[in-house]
Amino acid sequence: MAKLTIVPTPVGNLEDITLRAIRVLKEADLILAEDTRTTGFLLKHFEIQNKMLSHHKFNEHKSVDQLASRIRGGENIALVSDAGTPAISDPGFMLVRACVEQGVDVECLPGATAFVPALVNSGLPCDKFCFEGFLPPKKGRQTRLKELAVEPRTIIFYESPFRLVKTLTQLSEFTGTERKVSVSREISKLHEETVRGTLSEVISHFSMNEPKGEIVIVLAGLNNKMEKEKVNEV
Repeated sequence: MAKLTIVPTPVGNLEDITLRAIRVLKEADLILAEDTRTTGFLLKHFEIQNKMLSHHKFNEHKSVDQLASRIRGGENIALVSDAGTPAISDPGFMLVRACVEQGVDVECLPGATAFVPALVNSGLPCDKFCFEGFLPPKKGRQTRLKELAVEPRTIIFYESPFRLVKTLTQLSEFTGTERKVSVSREISKLHEETVRGTLSEVISHFSMNEPKGEIVIVLAGLNNKMEKEKVNEV
């Protein structure tokens, strides 16, 4: 039976792709790619020559019903993003939803995603956590930061290197400067780095050392009565 297969791709080192992912991409009738140039490099490396079609946040809402219909018609379609697992702060959700609504089979392969290694590597509790993705850039940002300041679970954010210090500073304004945080960048790449400490310490580090690459912030949750009283004073 034809289906939509969600295929995670490496966030850094190309060796992180799974054998199953390579097979699925080779067997697919069509590969949907967030950026065909980026995916083209990956496919060339693994000698995959299947047809690609651009599928990104600017066009996905227009094409999902048609793509779901194509799968119902017998085509096996694979969806990839530029890196990591599609639909996790990347395009994909709309297509998955359309397929589910039309009764089309959907399968997501296990594989790379940036926040899991960042979380495990942080040294912060990872038995319970919440994933926020990117914070709202403007509208609703302050409200969300205030809400997250009293979240007891470990919190994970994605961020641009250009906004990292600003975001860490804003977090410290709501949580206090002593809240523990871990910042991972360039995960699975040559210059991978994780910086751990209090918000004050990590802000100082990246103020003196300009951050580059993809960023994951892992922030400790609110975990004691004294800290909660301080947060409530903000």
